[in-house]
Amino acid sequence: MALNVQAVRGMNDLLPEDTSVWQQVERVLRETLSSFGYSEVRMPVVEHTGLFCRAIGEVTDVVEKEMYTFEDRSGDMLSLRPEGTAGCVRCALEHNLIYNQEQRLWYMGPMFRHERPQKGRYRQFHQTGVEVFGLKGPDIDAELIIMTHELWKKFGIADKVTLQLNSLGSAQERAAYRESLVEFLKAHFDELDEDSKRRTATNPLRVLDTKDERVGELLKSAPKLSDHFGEETRAHFDKLRALLDAEGISYEINPRLVRGLDYYNLTVFEWVTDALGAQGTVCGGGRYDGLVGQLGGNDTYAVGFGLGMERLILLLQTLDKIKPVSSVDVYILGSGKDIELHEFKTASFLRAHMPGVKIMTHCGGGSFKRQFKRADKTLARAAVILGDDEIARGSVTIKDLRTQNSEQLEVALKDAPAALNAILNK
Repeated sequence: MALNVQAVRGMNDLLPEDTSVWQQVERVLRETLSSFGYSEVRMPVVEHTGLFCRAIGEVTDVVEKEMYTFEDRSGDMLSLRPEGTAGCVRCALEHNLIYNQEQRLWYMGPMFRHERPQKGRYRQFHQTGVEVFGLKGPDIDAELIIMTHELWKKFGIADKVTLQLNSLGSAQERAAYRESLVEFLKAHFDELDEDSKRRTATNPLRVLDTKDERVGELLKSAPKLSDHFGEETRAHFDKLRALLDAEGISYEINPRLVRGLDYYNLTVFEWVTDALGAQGTVCGGGRYDGLVGQLGGNDTYAVGFGLGMERLILLLQTLDKIKPVSSVDVYILGSGKDIELHEFKTASFLRAHMPGVKIMTHCGGGSFKRQFKRADKTLARAAVILGDDEIARGSVTIKDLRTQNSEQLEVALKDAPAALNAILNK
């Protein structure tokens, strides 16, 4: 019986029409992040499991239930990375990137979590992340939010996403709040759902992020974290808001926004949309000043964000803001003696004089009808046609494939780039 080979559930192939969309999005991301002066780093997809247990928190859902963990031949416990921040911190520490200096870094790549697959959320997903080390003030927090806002403008979705903002205060302020929150939750324990009951004992702040409507209603009367803030925390948050106000970036204060990972302090934020139903978070991040110290380095100020690529692309497609593009601009076809040789020579000439233009040479012979049919299937914008007459005259015939009833034009080979660019730039 033949083996029925299929992809792992929740881990998807990207076909040619998909990759053309991804490449468009990746290009905007790369150009925008670079324009702010940020540098790319690339980390392995596999890290020691202990890195994530220490960084994310052993009682988070990610570590408890979602990580892909295995033992290698040396007996080391390894995990596929479930997020990018911990690996970036490890990288920065290992290579002495943040000792007495600031760094502004970004990365892009796959992450892995054993979640229930659904539209826009998969077990292998892709994330673009930005991490900044060595800067304390709310100005860098504001810059990251301004950067994400710039991305939304470039994608044409600035009016479809909303910024939610909160402050988690310092570790000491959060500890004091935790006590009062636990006291409140225990007093209403019978009214909690099972997840909230479990989190009351293990990670009570995560109860604030509940999706249970009844618990959400109950939490309206719960103690507020902001009641425990000192002067420094309030000043940091006020300055951040003032900077965003000055930039004209609107936001909503969401006191229940805690983010899913344990390492955050002070600023946390999410960009959300109602265009995707329940799975509405497109990008989120915040400050994590204690993480570098937890992972063995000197205490270092740090802030960053992660942007879900699948979620962003789904949003762009839902709003009709992006479409697949052809992998071919110009299709070369022909018929005659030694036609393959002449097609290849013509293709080489055009590639040399038209950098960045995607040129495909027909292979496999056949009638002109068959060749044009194949050219049309590629969605090429223009065809370059060669025959014995053109070869004898040192010319090519050019046809616009996307304009109905367009006439063919014969030009000298040296003039072909200009003629083709005129079609491609319509």
